[in-house]
Amino acid sequence: MRILNIFIVVLAFAISAIAQNATISGKVTYGNEIPLQGANVQIVQTRQSVRTDTNGNFSLSNVPPGRYSILVHLEGFSDVARQIAVNPGASLSLNFQLGITSLREEVTVTASGQEQTVFDSFQSVTSIGPGRALEKASTSIGEVIDGEPGVAKRSFGPGSARPVLRGFDGDRVLVLENGIRNGSVGSQSGDHGEPLDPLAAERIEIVKGPATLLYGSNAIGGVVNVIDHTDDDYTDGVRGYVKGVGGTADKQGAIGGGIEYGVNRWLLRGNFGAQRTGDYQTPIGRVPNSASRSTTGSFGAGYYGEKAFLSGKFSADVRRFGIPFAALFEGHGEKPKEGELPDVDEDIDLRMRRYNVRFNGGFRDLNNPFLRGINYAIDYTDYRHKEIESEDGIDEVGTTFSNKVFNYRSVFEQQQYQRLTGRFGFEGFNRDYEVVGAEQLIDGPIRQNSFSVFGLQELNFDRVKFQFGGRVENNRYRAEDPQYRDRNFTGFSGAAGMNIGLWNGGAFVFNYTFSTRAPALEELYNNGPHIGTVTFEIGNENLRKETANGFDFSLRHTSQRFRFSGDVYYYRINDFVFLAPQDEDGDGDVDIEDGLPVARFEQEDAEYVGAEISAEATFNRWLGGFAIFDVVRAKLVDQDINIPRIPPARAKLGLDFRYEGLSLRPEVVFASAQTKIFPLETRTAGYGLVNIAGSYTIGRQKYAHIFSFNAYNLTDKLYRNHVNLVKDFMPEIGRGIRVGYTFRFF
Repeated sequence: MRILNIFIVVLAFAISAIAQNATISGKVTYGNEIPLQGANVQIVQTRQSVRTDTNGNFSLSNVPPGRYSILVHLEGFSDVARQIAVNPGASLSLNFQLGITSLREEVTVTASGQEQTVFDSFQSVTSIGPGRALEKASTSIGEVIDGEPGVAKRSFGPGSARPVLRGFDGDRVLVLENGIRNGSVGSQSGDHGEPLDPLAAERIEIVKGPATLLYGSNAIGGVVNVIDHTDDDYTDGVRGYVKGVGGTADKQGAIGGGIEYGVNRWLLRGNFGAQRTGDYQTPIGRVPNSASRSTTGSFGAGYYGEKAFLSGKFSADVRRFGIPFAALFEGHGEKPKEGELPDVDEDIDLRMRRYNVRFNGGFRDLNNPFLRGINYAIDYTDYRHKEIESEDGIDEVGTTFSNKVFNYRSVFEQQQYQRLTGRFGFEGFNRDYEVVGAEQLIDGPIRQNSFSVFGLQELNFDRVKFQFGGRVENNRYRAEDPQYRDRNFTGFSGAAGMNIGLWNGGAFVFNYTFSTRAPALEELYNNGPHIGTVTFEIGNENLRKETANGFDFSLRHTSQRFRFSGDVYYYRINDFVFLAPQDEDGDGDVDIEDGLPVARFEQEDAEYVGAEISAEATFNRWLGGFAIFDVVRAKLVDQDINIPRIPPARAKLGLDFRYEGLSLRPEVVFASAQTKIFPLETRTAGYGLVNIAGSYTIGRQKYAHIFSFNAYNLTDKLYRNHVNLVKDFMPEIGRGIRVGYTFRFF
């Protein structure tokens, strides 16, 4: 009888607990209340999710009381997130309206290794959708995301532009494709680009600040992750897109598309793209040899079961782009007069190709007391580029760079235990690198092996969340030529953060990170004239690993009418690696070798301090506004010398006029003069630009037409990018307009 009484009490308690749970239901639409089928509606904190039916309706039951973020995602549409409070036993009705384009996306997988809202992320993240990427279409990823909060571009011409995050450049910024290194050699040379097609991106995520915990020592400055249309879930039927772009100032033309077909839990995918640009126009004339062209394609297939999935893909990227004025540094041309472009007798191009094979797989919703899911990836990249010297119509290969990289990565997601969630994993890569030819900075091949283990945990106390984790990474360099020393580096990175909910939709976030970076292969062993850095480089085999302490403070607010994010950060980097000018003869002037200033990789403590503000407001149903501001200062502490190529302070202000499917966004961009410069640098003047972007969407239940345009530098302002390695010769692009068209079917 006693046992029966206990059973009745337990049963009554369970029924009472279930009765306290809530139900969330609603509808997902776009355009003129057109229902969207197959949209994924997810409660981020509990991982509960459901897809909308043919009428766009959804329902989530048994939702415990608490504060949650509801995220709605459907490929081809801009994500929508909303913060809600769920009371015991409540029945909430939430309707969501998705759009084709927006200023920012609201989802990130890069910041924590799993899908979450940008607002909930501990790190500062900017997420850009396909609409914004189309407006700024380019052959290089650096051109596309330049001007986002905390993001500048390092370049040696449009085809080689690479992201700079919070002033960090090169090997301190990691560029990924679907979470995996893309196998390029773009980090250590301004004239080497990244083999990524922005037109094929479904989303570009930018994690600012140290991301070494999840992605390794190369991410001490941040991560840029280009995510394509490959999803890890099954969708029945056919969906896809076709895009076209045309531009005036650089005679741009591009076309791309992709298709996905799902049947019986199988998905077949294919993508293609082709783009060309001519020499671009500036207020003082066309920049010679700034043209570029690229061709990309991929195909793959996968099986997506209820509990497991496996997919494979092959992709190819072939491109050629000019390196403007590179021949000047080899003596083939004359220095320009003030206000004129130089005359160059010889063109130097870079012809690149990348072949990639990737397998992804995983297990989800496991009936395991410890593990909820497993994801893994195996990736092989065969990358090669040739530097082509063209004179009198004759092409001659000067230098060939070869980089073969085998990557592997696995992440294990834990089952939630009370208030604790998290994930852990391991990853590694093997790299075979070789340079042959006139710019052979290293004799013979060199192999780099890397392996690491990591973990990231989170404690959720409703209004207050804590995140902490660590990573141990080992990097080993082995050279075939016995003149080089073998080097081993083992480092630990750790992080701790706190997210405090201040009000409904408001939060204060604090992060502390301790990051370790092993010296790059090129920093250790390069020796010779290097046009890509405009120096005669001397490597340093005695370099030590960098260690950085970082502090990041963020205030955020999000609601249907207003979104705001403000960040202040400080990084102290011990043993910071930089190219130091050499004066071996002691005459007070920098040594010159092969017509280039001699610089050696040396180390000294450095500091980076800066701030970013991003805000968007909806004033009424027709009018909104946005503002961006960022500034960073960086210096070598002991010598009190500014670090080279740090972007100037910038601000952007704009309006967003909306009427039904039409959006018009005029904006003004201001940049201050950069006078805090390295001894060998020249200052750049401040400038102001006027741009207008816009889009018009015609939507139906199964397809949509999207027309877009971007009219830039409308006043034809002559200005220069301080992070451009040849800014004294090459101004930025003049007045122009870019138009685009996208047809999506779903």
